[in-house]
Amino acid sequence: MISRLQGTLLSRGPTRVEIETKGGVVYEVETPLTVLERLPSVGDAVEVRTVQVVSETSVALYGFIDLHERQLFQRLLTASGVGAKLAHAMLSTFTAERLARALVEKNIAALRQVPGVGKKKAEKLAIELSDKVADLALVTPSGPEASDSVQDAVRALVSLGYSLGDADRAVRTALEAGQPSSTEELIRRALAP
Repeated sequence: MISRLQGTLLSRGPTRVEIETKGGVVYEVETPLTVLERLPSVGDAVEVRTVQVVSETSVALYGFIDLHERQLFQRLLTASGVGAKLAHAMLSTFTAERLARALVEKNIAALRQVPGVGKKKAEKLAIELSDKVADLALVTPSGPEASDSVQDAVRALVSLGYSLGDADRAVRTALEAGQPSSTEELIRRALAP
């Protein structure tokens, strides 16, 4: 299985890119819009994490920049009725973090914005995937320490009786005031009315 590609970005289309490796092999990689807009310019070096999807009629590579995007794509594929095309459309409509939050919060209105997802499908997806993607719905600021601090703060609020969605929202609001100096300060801010 191909899990990562490094090379030169040769071309970009509306839903896919071509990447040439140092060995001269060119791979066509399907990329959601939320990933495509963050890729470098044609001719620049690029690295993408990939998921290889094999079906009866095709073999396709789906590319992502961040590990959590790839993990979410893989978890989406575990849901009944979700194939690679629908998972791709979901990640083209929302960032990985926002999609995971919509699933955890069972936000049917948001999920219905994905092309091909009606009310019943959105409800089914929310029920089936909300627990599977909860860890990916947490705020993910840059830097490993910041991420650990945020996750610790969310866990602390959940242990105090907050739902995961409410805890995540409170921490996100607290972060809007700037980066805190410690996890304890972040928790205090999140608890403030």
